[in-house]
Amino acid sequence: GPRICDTALARSWVVLLSLDAQPTDGEQETFEEVQHVLRNSEPILEEIQCYKGAGKEIREAISTPTEEFQQRAWHAVLPLVSRLKRFYEFSTELEVVVPKILFQLCSGPMTPTQHLEMQQALVKQFAEILEFVLKFDEYKMKTPAIQNDFSYYRRTITRQRMSSHNGFEHLDTREVTNELANRMSLFYAHATPMLKVLSEATSMFVKENSDIPIENTTETLSTMAKVCLRMLENPNLISQFQREETQLFVLRVMVGLVILYDHVHPQGAFVKASNVDVKGCVKLLKEQPAARSEGLLNALRYTTKHLNEEATPKNIKNLLAA
Repeated sequence: GPRICDTALARSWVVLLSLDAQPTDGEQETFEEVQHVLRNSEPILEEIQCYKGAGKEIREAISTPTEEFQQRAWHAVLPLVSRLKRFYEFSTELEVVVPKILFQLCSGPMTPTQHLEMQQALVKQFAEILEFVLKFDEYKMKTPAIQNDFSYYRRTITRQRMSSHNGFEHLDTREVTNELANRMSLFYAHATPMLKVLSEATSMFVKENSDIPIENTTETLSTMAKVCLRMLENPNLISQFQREETQLFVLRVMVGLVILYDHVHPQGAFVKASNVDVKGCVKLLKEQPAARSEGLLNALRYTTKHLNEEATPKNIKNLLAA
């Protein structure tokens, strides 16, 4: 039955996670474009992980608004804004490549399982994007300084524009135009900004490719999620070597898939008839130490679309109650 098939697929995925699958000729172009984007994912995670913020300087500038303190806060905030701009721009690159991966994995005559078996290089890239997005958003949720710094930056610019005061060396507004600053504010206003970009890009993909049946996309996502769940339920599938790291990778990917499925499927992931075993996923998360699961549970709480609707079974709502 399907369970056997999922387990077989899970086995081949375990191998996949440890190898670099080679793209087929048809995948090559998309694969290279995605690799080019993914090169920057690690540096970005390192940067957001050690993001300290300019809270101290900003507080001083507000409580003692002298020239000196304001200059100090301004110089502390500027490099941080460049960093925030890089993060935001990276999200726009993901927005471009994700539909290309989905097109490869969801179009044509193959079944979702065949796609996942034949196109392992792209499947792995898609999993790596999901992992990046969930990691980034976990750090973002723990870093209130980001929004604090950015709103201080915007207030300062507004003040500078209103006064012709030249004490600040003039900011190069080419770096962050007003329009870009607005888009960045909207991006960082979300609890999980990267996931939001990914969910919207996936929904957009389904809308713009009306010739691809929506089931192709939802089944590809749900099959991947099933495989993840199967891998996590059979710990002996994952060798001792790097077990913890691999499990965390698979947990993140699984949560990302549930969230995307919930955005794309008309009824979402939580209804009884859903193809995604949300209950199994949440139970598995609850068995993890809180340090590993809290960010992922929050992503399910705050980034899904249908969780709070009538049709969501009570037991799932209770499981996810914060």
